[in-house]
Amino acid sequence: MPDNVRLDSWLWAARFFKTRSLAKHAVEGGKVQVGGQKAKPGKTVTPGMMLEITKESQSFEVEVLDLAAKRGPASQAEQLYRETEQSRKKRAEAAEHRRAAGTRPAPPRRPDKRDRRALRRLRQDGE
Repeated sequence: MPDNVRLDSWLWAARFFKTRSLAKHAVEGGKVQVGGQKAKPGKTVTPGMMLEITKESQSFEVEVLDLAAKRGPASQAEQLYRETEQSRKKRAEAAEHRRAAGTRPAPPRRPDKRDRRALRRLRQDGE
């Protein structure tokens, strides 16, 4: 077990992000908080730390249990942290809400030239 591990390396080893650079960008973008505070990618992780990780539409609150600098199998990654019960409930409720919302019905026809222009204008206004 390593003595000190960078936050971005630990997030990658715990399989929250596919690459270390994605983990680094998430930390820099404020998607990962340590004890409620914004952190830097090079922050040293220690067992007992509480992390709040926001990834796409999911939010995790985890306690660091162990350190790892190298990525291993998923079963090993699960041993590195413990998700809080409150976090599990929130994610389950969000998943249920997404399932209840269902999918949008298919349009009756393909968009024509006029429809595509309107969609393009709508997207540009939203950005």
